[in-house]
Amino acid sequence: MPDGIQYICPDCGTGHSQWMGFCYACGSGQPLVEAAPQRSAFAPSRGGRAPTSRQPSDAHGPVELAGVSLDGDPRIVLPYPELDRVLGGGLVPGSVALLAGDPGIGKSTLMLQVAGALAPAVELADNRGSVLYVAGEESAAQIRMRAERLGVNGRNLLLLNETSAPDVLGWMDRVQPCAVLIDSIQTLYSHANSAAPGSVVQIRECARLLIAWAKTTRTPVIIAGHVTKEGDVAGPRVLEHMVDVVLYLEGEPMSALRLLRSEKNRYGSTNEVALFQMESAGLVEVADPSRQLLANRRGPLVGSVLAPVLQGTRPMLVEVQALTAPVVGPAPRRAANGLDGSRLVMLATVLSRRSGVPLGSQDVVVNVTGGLRVSETAADLALALAMASSFRDQPLDAGVAAVGEVGLGGEVRPVAQMGRRLQEAARLGLKRVVAPESAEVDTAETNGLEVVRVSTVSQAIRALFPRRTPPGVMEPDRPANPLNVETPA
Repeated sequence: MPDGIQYICPDCGTGHSQWMGFCYACGSGQPLVEAAPQRSAFAPSRGGRAPTSRQPSDAHGPVELAGVSLDGDPRIVLPYPELDRVLGGGLVPGSVALLAGDPGIGKSTLMLQVAGALAPAVELADNRGSVLYVAGEESAAQIRMRAERLGVNGRNLLLLNETSAPDVLGWMDRVQPCAVLIDSIQTLYSHANSAAPGSVVQIRECARLLIAWAKTTRTPVIIAGHVTKEGDVAGPRVLEHMVDVVLYLEGEPMSALRLLRSEKNRYGSTNEVALFQMESAGLVEVADPSRQLLANRRGPLVGSVLAPVLQGTRPMLVEVQALTAPVVGPAPRRAANGLDGSRLVMLATVLSRRSGVPLGSQDVVVNVTGGLRVSETAADLALALAMASSFRDQPLDAGVAAVGEVGLGGEVRPVAQMGRRLQEAARLGLKRVVAPESAEVDTAETNGLEVVRVSTVSQAIRALFPRRTPPGVMEPDRPANPLNVETPA
């Protein structure tokens, strides 16, 4: 093998000294990519001898942690409150954010809107230059037409059509912008590598150059990235570890709603979400996501239960739907959209074994409306009640919500920040909330909301559904009696 050659995994970016059929770090079966890494500054020249000692520089020497000042550069606040909240309060000088999403989801639209908002904002915060928008996918005329549609006048906004990373860095040094937006990282390439633009090697090298420049000049950089069909950012997995913030723009193809989700944030809370609506003038923020998501909900529905969940730091009321049907295949099917599939299997088993709702012969499909993804266990009780409602073919009152974690014994456990969840339910006009019996609830926070306390899922079913037992379903909390033996009263 030639000297200085290594092989890189296309999934995780791990370097290997020799080629092999798989990556031992992540177990991927993708073939490794050959790349020539940059020579280290500490490596000796050919034919020379490595230095025995090196005098450290005093410019960036170690400092005592107690003496580190907390008065850093102020954040750049955008005129988009929802976007600022997802970012943790605004853009941090020197930070690098990655905006990923499917093709056509609205990444370029959001990038141009942010660039138009940054142009006057950073002019007040910093006296350096303008905002630099690097476009590698579209022509200047196309971006100009989009800017007119979005109402971006283009003042203090410089447009650069360039795909060579060294040339882009040269213009960044020359212009000295207050912020840089790259659309997209897959179009940039470096002459130091012979690989094609968009390859693992090129993406990693170009991202390294941009991050080093951002940290040195204390300039925020926003990078747009494509998403593969598996839902991951195209390029090496190490790209997400290199940047400071990872944002995903998601949405259904036929829906105007767009969800901006924070997957990683070194300067704020993770799992924050912001809801946008795609209109003719661009992406418009939705100030009240709970009311927007429940706008089309009418009357009592079979298999539909509301759940107050937390998306990052924001309480939000979501609709959990379930549909059960007799099995038509060799085995029952479990499908979850917006919820954890393994959690669905667990709750279906708990209902069958502990609550007298036999779902072993039923296909179960569950969904969270609006394209939201709920990962916390606070939606367990709502999901269990939705499946029970669908199986019994009995609707729940439209003004009822449920919150709580469900254990394997059928017990309902409390979750964190119960007061904020109940306040959100009361704000939207709900009448009752089913909550764990052991949860600490301040009556002053409920605002007249009736809290139904339960300790098991069976108690919740009895409290919400009329006493009507369908054929083949045993009464909750009563053991089966196959021998029809009389039991004492």
